[in-house]
Amino acid sequence: MEIKAPDLGVDSAEVSEILVQVGDIIEKDDNIVLLESDKASVEVPSSAAGKVTKVSVAVGDQVSEGMVLIELESDAADATDNNNQDKSDSSKDSEASKDSDEGSKEPEAKPTAEESSKSESNNKPAATASGSASTYQLPDLGVDEAQVAEIMVSVGDTVTADQSILLIESDKASVEVPAPEDGKIEKILVQAGDMVANGQDFIVIVGSGTNDSSDEPKADASTTSETASPNKQASQTSGEPKQAPVKADADKASAATNTASNKLSEAEVNEKSAEVYAGPAVRKLARELGVDITNVTGTALNDRILKEDLFAHVNKLMTNKQQVASASGGSTRASLPALPDMSNTEIWGETEIQDLTRLQKVSIPQLNYNTYLPQVTQFDVSDITETEKLRGELKGGMKKEGIGLTILAFIVKATAYALTQHPRFNSHLSDDNTQIILRKSVNMGIAVATDDGLIVPVIKNAQDKGIKQIAIEIGELAVKARDKKLSTKDLQGASFTISSQGVLGGTSFTPLVNWPQVGILGASEATMQPRWNADKQTFEPRLMLPLSLSYDHRVINGADAAVFTRYVASLLADPRRILL
Repeated sequence: MEIKAPDLGVDSAEVSEILVQVGDIIEKDDNIVLLESDKASVEVPSSAAGKVTKVSVAVGDQVSEGMVLIELESDAADATDNNNQDKSDSSKDSEASKDSDEGSKEPEAKPTAEESSKSESNNKPAATASGSASTYQLPDLGVDEAQVAEIMVSVGDTVTADQSILLIESDKASVEVPAPEDGKIEKILVQAGDMVANGQDFIVIVGSGTNDSSDEPKADASTTSETASPNKQASQTSGEPKQAPVKADADKASAATNTASNKLSEAEVNEKSAEVYAGPAVRKLARELGVDITNVTGTALNDRILKEDLFAHVNKLMTNKQQVASASGGSTRASLPALPDMSNTEIWGETEIQDLTRLQKVSIPQLNYNTYLPQVTQFDVSDITETEKLRGELKGGMKKEGIGLTILAFIVKATAYALTQHPRFNSHLSDDNTQIILRKSVNMGIAVATDDGLIVPVIKNAQDKGIKQIAIEIGELAVKARDKKLSTKDLQGASFTISSQGVLGGTSFTPLVNWPQVGILGASEATMQPRWNADKQTFEPRLMLPLSLSYDHRVINGADAAVFTRYVASLLADPRRILL
């Protein structure tokens, strides 16, 4: 007999746990598999009773409505054999009762206890026989975990099937758990305030029915209770053993902290997240991000993990430099969910795939850090009319020496001097966000565009160099960048960056702060604009250079940024100020 998946409410769901195995005897409505989609977790019950002869799915499989889950062998024959065996046992019990006193029943209790223990170890919630003590498991609660808010019965109470006996609360709803059968409460395996999970043993009930072996329930219940009591070995079949994996996973997560930069595979994420309190959608997002969810701290009720907690965790990893992208760029999408399937041309149209250059792959992880910076941009303009005249006078002589004197050399010199006067802009924020690390030297990063992408070589100790020396180094670094001959030393140690768009066009732009720096200055194309001359009471043409200062607002205040940008503008307007 084939047991197929019912209507799941979604197109397909993933098999996250198989609750039976070949050889198990199950009853109708016993749960056989746990399915998980991005919307909910669902335990699928069996539509018939019998012996499991085949499990047709595996953990991780995607199943849909109508797919075969397991195959059963009808238990009709087994039931007949069991009835015959019961009659034989009853006959033997009757004979034994004539030859012995009440104590002689004790040997019969041992096999019954073994059968009860075996039944519990197989996680079968159904009663083994009317009038015997049976351990029952919690049904599907609709969430991974919930808290026992109230216990509505006591040991010794007589209950009827479907009578409410527990009140379970989660951050989504309150659920009353009904009694699974008529009978007497032998033992309650949970307490108010406990966190419980689907399938966890929660109560032992002695059935109210009677049969030929009605004299045995007390011995059965007593033996079962005594067997179960040490460390709750029997009563906590599905609840207690979970504690060890939780600790083991926590230890693994702690040991893996130093290697947090390596993105976990989906299988590793699934294994680690088995005991974490989080919904299916959050688990799916963790798999997509490659995040070790056991390291994430939940902020919702009962430490439940939300999507916002995942994003905050990624932010923390990036800020503390615990997630460093590999040279191949394999972790460049660590902070973003996966792209949708774009193969359907009716929806997305035609597409073309192009490989990124090696330089682009390497730079993307660094650029991702900027996403987590509270960046602000301050705009200003500098009147460089007189500076441009000075450059025009000097460039002819320098050209004869093979030196290209551009306005960028003046910008570097003026900015380097301004950083010595405003050292906060030449600093870094400590990892714990409690200190500022001030740099004593100005190592100026210069953004250079190449055919393969943007690259930022560094002019070391720019504050000690004149405009001529800076112009020489700018030229040398630009040539090395375009010829792909820059060394690692040429690219390291920048404390501030300048990005100049030169004659590329545009009135202004917002440059991105290059973490761990706290500021970057952008310069757009200078243009002639009419400016009011108060002394002459007339407009006159002036060469105006747009400036854009982006800064990390955790270190730099808006007022300080405005003062700094204006100071750089004034130095560019009259470079003689640097000599004062």
